[in-house]
Amino acid sequence: MKAAVLREVGKPLVIENVAIGKPGPREVLIRTKAAGVCHSDLHFVEGSYPHPLPAVLGHESAGIVEAVGDEVRTVKVGDHVITCLSVYCGHCEVCLTGHMSLCTSSETKRPKGSEPRLFKEDLNAAGGRGPMAQFLNLSSFAELMLVHEHACVAIRKDMPFDRAALIGCSVTTGIGAVIHTSKVQPGETVAVIGCGGVGLATINGAAIAGAGRIIAIDRQPSKLALARTFGATDVIDANDGDVVKQVQELTSGGVHHSFEAIGLKATAEQSFKMLRRGGTANIIGMIPVGTMIELHGPDFLGEKKIQGSYMGSNRFPVDMPRFVDFYMNGKLKLDELIARRIKLEDVNDAFEELKRGELARSVIVFD
Repeated sequence: MKAAVLREVGKPLVIENVAIGKPGPREVLIRTKAAGVCHSDLHFVEGSYPHPLPAVLGHESAGIVEAVGDEVRTVKVGDHVITCLSVYCGHCEVCLTGHMSLCTSSETKRPKGSEPRLFKEDLNAAGGRGPMAQFLNLSSFAELMLVHEHACVAIRKDMPFDRAALIGCSVTTGIGAVIHTSKVQPGETVAVIGCGGVGLATINGAAIAGAGRIIAIDRQPSKLALARTFGATDVIDANDGDVVKQVQELTSGGVHHSFEAIGLKATAEQSFKMLRRGGTANIIGMIPVGTMIELHGPDFLGEKKIQGSYMGSNRFPVDMPRFVDFYMNGKLKLDELIARRIKLEDVNDAFEELKRGELARSVIVFD
């Protein structure tokens, strides 16, 4: 199959022919129909997060089940599916206590010593095969994906693939942070720092949850305009003075919930400072490895909280079909989230656009 491979940190992805295995027990082979180009991929390209190389990148995707292995119970050949990187086993402590997104069980991966799911013919050894790393349990910048059955969920067949793919990461991350991680209640105030794909989904989620005031913060006027479309009641251009002070003035002291959707030290600290007493700051963005966050100790006396949110604390087999229904019923805005539809060969251009921060989302569409 054709796939986009990261071979060296800081270098462009290379389009290569990559071999893929056959489905083993509890595995599913999916023909990829669409894959979003997410900022999380860029973190690994730039090296702010490590990953074994070479690797086929991509983790926000939708497709059609082409084959299933033994013991697969949740999907069948022909199903339309959304994938999810937070694979779960279903019976460990975190799964059984309702925190499936935190599962790290090794049983969702192939046993050590077995043939890898992805590999490359080794030109230096006759008949040899060189293993390739699977990225975040998926590797969706490829024509096919071989995944554990608990890395995908079947959805209704009238849902367009390009929009369904976005639910696989940015939408679930953003909306989940609102409704699951921070549990925003109707009428409460919300601030969202960063209006990329995840930030816009967070704003949309806050609107669905009934937040009384939703403040969008970004440096790009075009993104702030888009934020209003997604449900923001107020916008703040981060170029225009003290963001924390502006939020406090708009809300008479601070917000109930803040969401940092960029992954920077400064904005993470701002998200905590802009809280009212008893408020909760949620860090959604991927802060680079080694970065330390500084908070003012006495602020904790006001019962302010700061917490992480991983993939929106999702229960994706339940959440994602519901989000599809939200879209089909007009509650979830996905059309506006897609800035460009591109081919796999254009993936490096999409990463350059991500660096410039001008567009919401590019989606790779496969034939």
